[in-house]
Amino acid sequence: MSIKKLGSQTIRFENPPSIIGAASIVGPKEGQGRFKDYYDLILSDNIYAESSWEKAEKKILKETIEIAIKNANLTTTKIEYLIAGDLLNQIISAGFAARELEIPFLGIYGACSTLAEGVTLGSIIVDGGFAENVVAAVSSHFCTAERQFRFPLELGNQRTPTSQWTVTGAGAMVLSSKQQNPRVTFATTGKVIDMGESDSNDMGAAMAPAAIDTIIRHFQDTGKTPDDYDLIITGDLGSIGKEITEELLKQKGYNMSNKYADCGVLIYYPEQDVHAGGSGCACSAVVTCGYIFKEMLKGQYNKVLLIATGALLSTTSSQQGETIPCIAHAISLENL
Repeated sequence: MSIKKLGSQTIRFENPPSIIGAASIVGPKEGQGRFKDYYDLILSDNIYAESSWEKAEKKILKETIEIAIKNANLTTTKIEYLIAGDLLNQIISAGFAARELEIPFLGIYGACSTLAEGVTLGSIIVDGGFAENVVAAVSSHFCTAERQFRFPLELGNQRTPTSQWTVTGAGAMVLSSKQQNPRVTFATTGKVIDMGESDSNDMGAAMAPAAIDTIIRHFQDTGKTPDDYDLIITGDLGSIGKEITEELLKQKGYNMSNKYADCGVLIYYPEQDVHAGGSGCACSAVVTCGYIFKEMLKGQYNKVLLIATGALLSTTSSQQGETIPCIAHAISLENL
């Protein structure tokens, strides 16, 4: 068994890839939230001078990738792989952005866990010596997600109290073989967990069991405890999913209350009335590529465990009465 594999689901990177550059672009609502000072660009509207929401999302993702590469003091010709995904059918935001970037492209889908999935795969490529510079990137958009997964905005449907607000934005990071902080040290790949939830307007409750399973597996595989991290943060469980996760982990002997947070809870202020919090691929991405990355550069955080959560449903599966299978992937970010 390779020394890089720990337990059943975790990789320890022998040559931990460095995050040498990151970027985030957000919409106007996110730009009024808690992390407004950490984003590279805040849009004045959600359409971004395009003719459709989908074209706007593609543009946001493309420009975020370009800014991340620029922040890493590189050019696109130095990037050997682009690993990207989004929430739309056939991951069109990622594919259409890649069409213009001329970087070898690996398109992935993990719903809102896609950033952690991309960072895991990119880190494997860099740690394995298959590339020196890899970009992992994701996007989401409130208006495109509402159109695809719920109801067109024009209908004016009322949102349920358990519903979450899809973050408009994109996040990208450049993973490199260069030795500088912060670095990706561990990755725990989750299993698909389905506890029988079927309400697509209550994603936090559906995804919480997947987050719990991956967090416990990470600690068991690595031998680490919550005390080994400065911050443990889930992707987009929202207020309902976070409460479930925190309570059930406490029952299993993992008390994380003094250092556990959720990107979906933090990204908006309560008075912004997003109900249960934020969601979407960009939720964990803009918080990680904006706030967490910059705070790690300052040494405010030195060890962060990000657990990005995703609901692997589709409109077809929901209409056919299927329950919601969920996934969570964890990555450790450390200043060594």
